[in-house]
Amino acid sequence: MNKVKVVVTRRWPAQVEAELHKLYDVQLNDSDSPMSAEALKQAMQTADALLPTVTDAITEDIINVENRRVKIIANFGVGYNNININAAKQQGVLVTNTPHVLTDCTADIAMLLLLMSARRAAEGEKMVLSGQWQGWAPTQLLGQKVTGKTLGLIGFGRIAQAMARKAHHGFGMKIIFNVPSDPDPAIVEELQAQRCATVEELLTEAHFVSIHCPGGPATKHLLNEQRLKLMRPSAHLINTARGDVVDSEALIKALTQGWIAGAGLDVFEGEPKLHPGLLNLKNIALLPHIGSATEETRVAMGQRVLANIAAYFSGLEPEDRVA
Repeated sequence: MNKVKVVVTRRWPAQVEAELHKLYDVQLNDSDSPMSAEALKQAMQTADALLPTVTDAITEDIINVENRRVKIIANFGVGYNNININAAKQQGVLVTNTPHVLTDCTADIAMLLLLMSARRAAEGEKMVLSGQWQGWAPTQLLGQKVTGKTLGLIGFGRIAQAMARKAHHGFGMKIIFNVPSDPDPAIVEELQAQRCATVEELLTEAHFVSIHCPGGPATKHLLNEQRLKLMRPSAHLINTARGDVVDSEALIKALTQGWIAGAGLDVFEGEPKLHPGLLNLKNIALLPHIGSATEETRVAMGQRVLANIAAYFSGLEPEDRVA
């Protein structure tokens, strides 16, 4: 019997690629270059399963391609706003993601960016590497203390809760959050967290604001000029969620004009292209979308994809089905 044909859009950890080879007729992307829309359409026509990443735009046009063969799109990532879910549903194409396994590592990066921004670590590193550091001085690179401060979380899912635990138990931070759905009372009690009725309320109270909401049309530019102006002048904004949740133009104004003290970003609007204004700022820490970039987590994400497509082609319901 012919093996199921799968197309993988980018390089994955070698361990997972080897497993794919054993189980499927697999087409890997050895160059690791993003596939074009035409290449993705061809994959939809020639494979049974498409395995994209969160940076591959699986548009309505790609999903609606003539003579489509793909039956399942198994996304390598917890986010799936890169896929036109409505088009997938209309065409009867099943979509899965990879939740749970990247929670702690992404929360670690959010905490790293918070500390980097608060203590002006990126600025200090540049000073040392450029040879400009002349030695210790009493007023050099004064930042903000983290311990005991208030952390505001926009969204309160698994990653936000993991960050809250690190911040509350490790740094004695007060936790406030805003989320549309009702949170688990036990977690709220454990963290002694307080729910804010609105994003605006959270922004005015927090010393540090970390974004953990989904991307997509409903949250695009959720942090705009009007809302950024509500934050404290000493506050810091952290984003490890999706780049388009923050209006880049407004953030650059906020950092340039002193509406807020600093920011730490692992995701960017329009990535991998960055707004050039971000590159000229001193009070910002920038990372290249490495929230889940540990060997353990990326292997686990691949295993999650393998489990989802194995279930589907065995006639079972994939555990991580989102559409």
